[in-house]
Amino acid sequence: MPAGSIKRTNARKEEIINACEKLYRTMSFKEITIKEIGNETSFSRTSIYNYYETKEEIFLALLKREYDMWVLNLEEIIEKNNKMNNEQIAKAIAHSLDERKQLLKILSMNHYDLEENSRMELLIEFKVSYGNALKTMTKLLEKFRPDIDDRKCKQFIYAFFPFMFGIYPYTVVTEKQKEAMKAAKIDYVYSSVYDLTYVEVKKLLES
Repeated sequence: MPAGSIKRTNARKEEIINACEKLYRTMSFKEITIKEIGNETSFSRTSIYNYYETKEEIFLALLKREYDMWVLNLEEIIEKNNKMNNEQIAKAIAHSLDERKQLLKILSMNHYDLEENSRMELLIEFKVSYGNALKTMTKLLEKFRPDIDDRKCKQFIYAFFPFMFGIYPYTVVTEKQKEAMKAAKIDYVYSSVYDLTYVEVKKLLES
């Protein structure tokens, strides 16, 4: 494929992903259609099918990009610091996820459907980005907590990454949900992404 064609293809894919991200800020996954995404791009809706066959593939591409950006955040933490204690590590990781709310939203609401309804080659591309997140978090722990052995490092990883799936619904609560909690007489303490992540990371590091 000519260099110009590759550049154009990547630019169009990025435009599609950007359109999806914009809609997802105010609309639910069910409400968003290929037509809606197409309306937000500079080219025809039918052109989208040259790049993505399903809505789920577009969301998977958005999730992949979110993981890639998070990895960059984690790598920046590693590169900019020589030493960090548990408190500093927890604050840094919490801050990095606080900037990735779209990542957390997709994980909590649509992750399974995206993987189930995407072509294998796109799923593999996504898994590479997911794997990079696992490797980078491991690298961060190995640098700042060299006292943690391989077993404890894996325990942290396989406790923290599943925990990420539950962050969004516990921190972004609608008025309807609040009303229901009040009616059910549940004394619920609302937390931010930062606060919830900070507490969990610090607990895992100190366990």
